[in-house]
Amino acid sequence: MTNSIYDTSDTEKTIARIQSLSPNTPAVWGKMNVDQMLQHCNAAIEVAFGEKEITVNWMMRLLGKLVKKKIFNSDFQHNSPTAPEFIFEDNYDFETSKSTLIQKYSRFSNEGKSAITVMKHPFWGNMTYEDWDKLMWKHLDHHLRQFGV
Repeated sequence: MTNSIYDTSDTEKTIARIQSLSPNTPAVWGKMNVDQMLQHCNAAIEVAFGEKEITVNWMMRLLGKLVKKKIFNSDFQHNSPTAPEFIFEDNYDFETSKSTLIQKYSRFSNEGKSAITVMKHPFWGNMTYEDWDKLMWKHLDHHLRQFGV
């Protein structure tokens, strides 16, 4: 059975994982600290809500379309490249970042598909609600596993 961002039970389990993070939770891999990861995940969700725009050149848009099916149907790889708009190198307030992520992620199960306002992702191309489901679930799960939760 697949987890879904639209399912209340799955969302509650994910939120429990987020709640288990602390400001001192170390990364298992990668360069981000925990508050940078929370900011990164918030920014990724904001794309689905139409609250954040990213710039992707034509070559990267083509690449995204070519690899979308493969990536969406497998686990995300450690240390994968990311768009500059998703790189957070400063220190951020942990509790604010965490509560913001919980609030944003909860919108998927609270509002359902209507929470998503962007049906053409700047990198991945045309998106269905099922594509957003896979992308948002896999992305957050990937980063929670990055911090051992």
